[in-house]
Amino acid sequence: MSAALLAGEAAARAVPVVAGVLGAGGVAVAALPARVRMRAELRRRWRTWAFAAPVFLGALWAGPGGAFLLAAGLGVVAVAEYARMTGLPRGERAVLWAAAVLLPAAALATAGWRPPAALGALDVSGMVDLFGTVDLPGTLDLLGTVDLLDARTVGALLLLAVLPALFSGDAGHGFTRASRTVFGLLWIPLSLTGLVLLGDTAVAVGVAVAFGDVGAWCGGTALGRRGPLARPLSPLSPNKTWAGVAGSAAATAAGLAAVGAFAPLLWAAVLTGCVLGDLLESMVKRESGVKDAGTWLPGFGGLLDRVDSLLLALPMAMAVTL
Repeated sequence: MSAALLAGEAAARAVPVVAGVLGAGGVAVAALPARVRMRAELRRRWRTWAFAAPVFLGALWAGPGGAFLLAAGLGVVAVAEYARMTGLPRGERAVLWAAAVLLPAAALATAGWRPPAALGALDVSGMVDLFGTVDLPGTLDLLGTVDLLDARTVGALLLLAVLPALFSGDAGHGFTRASRTVFGLLWIPLSLTGLVLLGDTAVAVGVAVAFGDVGAWCGGTALGRRGPLARPLSPLSPNKTWAGVAGSAAATAAGLAAVGAFAPLLWAAVLTGCVLGDLLESMVKRESGVKDAGTWLPGFGGLLDRVDSLLLALPMAMAVTL
């Protein structure tokens, strides 16, 4: 069975689940009385969810080609926000933008995708050389033999990350620039290749992460005011409490079960992404001295503020499934 068909079936299973949750959520936020302090904020968030859900599911329903476009699009915007927050110069930004497109393209070739006849001039198959072939018994039938990053690719990424600082002769901040670029490569473009490589599992991860983020907010709001669950997870984000972890745990399990993909290891991977992904972005924002990664996404701030959990959940899911 083809990767496109599997991903399409998974997206088709997710559509009624997501539509039902969005519908119920829309009724709930519309019915909130005017005295509720966060009513306007919650309505903005719901509108963003209502726009993002069909874009995400539609791209993955289209198969590996759609997943590539989604990963590259998210990557280009996310690395722009990251570079702006961390003050990276143009050379490092160019490296991150190139990786945001080329790494998902290499993953697309790895997944065995070939362009339709109408796009015959587009050839990404040669990019498979960026990956080393490794036979992994018992991995996803979707991919059969999965090509994982090998030492050559890691070396190439490291070289690209440090070249701008090396050639600029920046003795004062060169190491910081190179380190931030390496982290950005791992955090954003490399993580987003999971949207291509995971196939139908990417649909389940995306739905579960969305459920987990909402569950964390609900759990923190309902149970995080007092008692042992009110303890913050980290000084990086005092509003993130153990009550939020409990809410996220329940919601991610429900999300995976709703799309027929619950497995203990996958659930643990998604939950880890939901809990630690937000803290990871908080650490970056705190050092950068900003509250949000951007201002253009209603109710959330920037794209990184919306996909921070996904950026950690995807590599964790790849670690336990591929």
